[in-house]
Amino acid sequence: MEYRQLGKTDLTLSTIAYGAFAIGGSMWGGNEKKDSIDSVKASIDHGVTTLDTAPFYGFGLSEEMIGEAIQGYDRTNIQLLTKFGLIWDGSNQGKGEFFFNAEEGNKTIPVYKYSSKTSVIREVENSLKRLRTDYIDLLQIHWPDSTTAISETMEALDILLQQGKIRAAGVSNYGVEQVAEARRTIDIASNQVGYSMLNRGIEQHLVPYAQMNDLGILVYSPMERGLLTGKYFNKGRLKEDDHRNGYFQQFDLSKVKAFLDTISPIAENKGVTLSQLVLRWTSLQPAITVVLAGARNADQAIANAQAIDIVLTTEEMALINLALTKI
Repeated sequence: MEYRQLGKTDLTLSTIAYGAFAIGGSMWGGNEKKDSIDSVKASIDHGVTTLDTAPFYGFGLSEEMIGEAIQGYDRTNIQLLTKFGLIWDGSNQGKGEFFFNAEEGNKTIPVYKYSSKTSVIREVENSLKRLRTDYIDLLQIHWPDSTTAISETMEALDILLQQGKIRAAGVSNYGVEQVAEARRTIDIASNQVGYSMLNRGIEQHLVPYAQMNDLGILVYSPMERGLLTGKYFNKGRLKEDDHRNGYFQQFDLSKVKAFLDTISPIAENKGVTLSQLVLRWTSLQPAITVVLAGARNADQAIANAQAIDIVLTTEEMALINLALTKI
């Protein structure tokens, strides 16, 4: 495994990180608890020491499973990353910005973006309990909240830093201007954003900003929620309640398939999967600190970890990049 420093902090993160959205079950068609726990343990055992979760994932379930899975490991060798700012339990008392309605079983649960100082501190206390720890390595706002001043939210993070309840503060899904505004209050370490071969928007503004300002970039959805694994085009079946049935429709699927067919020989020649090739390519892009990869079982977790061992030549990178221009 490779390890990289996060911004200007003293945190060292594994380049491949465990993304814990799917093990929460919500929006992903569910998952077996044992498989989820095993996937976390297998990740740690294969060098993936950075675990990224959020209260919203499974409405607390993802954090709880992470907290259970890390028992017995040396906490100082594990980096717990979580978030705040998506409220589903009514604790915002009608305040904040309505985000969307989440479906949980037969229930519709309204989710709000809300990041007032009081709410942030309350959320962190709940996360610490679910994670079974007394500190969080990196705490991130999940989505910008237009109803709360960025400075107020950052003040909450500063308090938590001073209290020792978090080691570093970050943001997620922020644009460059929002990052710059946040940094007027506190020197945030990172921005977690969506990025993939099919979604390279951050390269225009955020990447140059990060390079000039020592900002870490953590990227999620590098495989576009499984689309870039190629399984969807190989008789892959999704459960009816899987949100990806709609999500995948934003892409020109015929072009995506043609792209994957073009780069498949590279993976085959190296004896690796498309998923591993995609993860490695992503990890080699400028300014990217960490690549988040989800896993539903131990085998997937181990495969994700092993992606970092792939060696890509200049010629192979050029071939992949050329193929990307045709999507």
